[in-house]
Amino acid sequence: MIPEPVSMIWYILRDVCLPILLVIGFGWFFDRRYKIDLESLVKLNLYLFVPAFIFVRVTQSEVATRLGLSIVGFTVTMILSMGLLSLIIAQFRGYPPEHKKTLLLSSMFYNCGNYGIPLTALAFPSVGPGVQVFCLMTMNIATFSLGLMLASAKPCPQNRSIRLNLNPVFKQPSLYAIFTAILLKTTSVPVQDFIFIWKPAEFLADALVGLALVTLGVQLSKTKRTTFRGPLVWALTIRLLAGPACALGLTALFGFEPAIAAVLILGAAAPTAVNTALLAHEFEADSQTAAAVVFYSTLLSFIPVALILLWIRLSWTL
Repeated sequence: MIPEPVSMIWYILRDVCLPILLVIGFGWFFDRRYKIDLESLVKLNLYLFVPAFIFVRVTQSEVATRLGLSIVGFTVTMILSMGLLSLIIAQFRGYPPEHKKTLLLSSMFYNCGNYGIPLTALAFPSVGPGVQVFCLMTMNIATFSLGLMLASAKPCPQNRSIRLNLNPVFKQPSLYAIFTAILLKTTSVPVQDFIFIWKPAEFLADALVGLALVTLGVQLSKTKRTTFRGPLVWALTIRLLAGPACALGLTALFGFEPAIAAVLILGAAAPTAVNTALLAHEFEADSQTAAAVVFYSTLLSFIPVALILLWIRLSWTL
């Protein structure tokens, strides 16, 4: 009889990781066969499907509790910690601004949604989805505020440091989708009753995961081969190894009970968010490396995920 942890790990590899990689592969294949227009796909993602997804998911989420606010605080601290570590490494390595931006984007923002939610729901069905939705809300807000500012930042001519530009942030519909959804929830407006608004938003939201992954596949198809060195290696190391290690320390610092801590640590092993590659492409960061980080982190993430699950099942009492 196969031990439960081994069976669960195999289930994750087969039913979480492989479907994601297959959809990316579809995008790669179709671009090779039909030469898909990447610019149009990126704009559809950033300006239509992502805002709809955020609006629907935030509107449907449960009202924040004290635990929820603690999870929000944990997620913000994770983002800032990964950013600080990436900035130190980028400064030490002397990376130019475009590589620095890519390293920050790739390590700070991880895939809490279409990877993290099914992963934690499978591993911890009783608490996983409820915990992870707070991480998803926080990550969405951070990605399309702080992440967008980083992606659109321009180098200063004098010292080549990064200068943040707030203007592109206010042009992004995703940020307005978040705050509109929060406003509707806090005022108890039954937006779901307005079928002519809610149904189109749901249709677009449901289509995001597939379109985003197909877009990534197209971007990878158009990307020149990237060797495992420099920003790519550091981004993968920070995201897949330093991320869970940092989460382990932060869950102890925040005082989460073991079941909640297990979900947060496992979720922190998720790969780099697809949106970071879209932002890097839209705002002319090192989009080749950004796409490679998303792809390789998704491909390699099963290793830390499997090891963390095995360690939790063998060492923790949940």
